[in-house]
Amino acid sequence: MTEVLADRTVVVAGAGGVGGRAVCAALTAAGAHVVAVGSRAESLTDVDAAETAVVDLADPAAVTAWAAALRDRRPSIDGLLHLVGGWRGGSDPDDFAWLERRVLTTLRVVSRELRDDLSASSAGRLAIVSSASVAQPKWGMANYVTLKSAAETWVQALASGWRAKGTPTAAVTFVVGALDEAGAVDDLAAACAALWSVDHEQLNGALVELARPDAPRTGE
Repeated sequence: MTEVLADRTVVVAGAGGVGGRAVCAALTAAGAHVVAVGSRAESLTDVDAAETAVVDLADPAAVTAWAAALRDRRPSIDGLLHLVGGWRGGSDPDDFAWLERRVLTTLRVVSRELRDDLSASSAGRLAIVSSASVAQPKWGMANYVTLKSAAETWVQALASGWRAKGTPTAAVTFVVGALDEAGAVDDLAAACAALWSVDHEQLNGALVELARPDAPRTGE
């Protein structure tokens, strides 16, 4: 257990995926009170967390109700790690809509809901996972990189708002190649657990490169 994370409430959205499970385990081992959130109960089976919740993070009313109940149980909400993933290549409109709901809408809805909570924390942290492909967009993954880029912009806007308020809060984007690359999941889990060990002024607005040089550029 590390003192900086002891009993801090950290929400992990998309906790049922490979990356989410690893991040939950790392945070729990560090002493955090992890709230593992997913869209399906079966995806959260055996996740290492203090509590689990099945929530449609693209539904503002559902997120508001869930967050209100969480506030009643916990003294503060100190972290939001948005690991909701999805991958479809190409530029098809149906695929864009499918990805938009997962990659961008869930982030917008849950971060708007928890923004004030993170601002009120003594060390609020928000992080997303983006793709190395955003820096070199290709037509074969046009939908995906467009939405990942939009998610990065949303995080930068959050960072700007917290910087202006002067709160000890930080919004960070982790850039990965692919989470099926050897060691990538462990790198992500360690980076997430370390967020509370770094000063907010150094972190806020940072684009943290976790992508390995030879990693294939695919969706996580």
